[in-house]
Amino acid sequence: MVAKKTPARKTPVKKAASKKPVRKVTSKRTTSKKSAPMKSFRVYKDDQSFNSFRITRQTVYWTILLLFIIATQLWLLKIQLDIADLTNALLAE
Repeated sequence: MVAKKTPARKTPVKKAASKKPVRKVTSKRTTSKKSAPMKSFRVYKDDQSFNSFRITRQTVYWTILLLFIIATQLWLLKIQLDIADLTNALLAE
């Protein structure tokens, strides 16, 4: 079935009123290069080489975690040695 074409409406012609000069404001936009957001299962180009050394937030987190683990292990070792001393004192009696 063929659609009927409707006649195009004519737009009324407007008389040019006194126009005020329009100022065109041009501003230079600069965009900084942003790194791509990390998404899982995507391969991204590293910004720095693997062998370079730089202290990052992750370095601080791993250092704090390592210090906590070492302190906990030393505390447990001290408790074990105290228990061993008490056991030896009881057996010596």
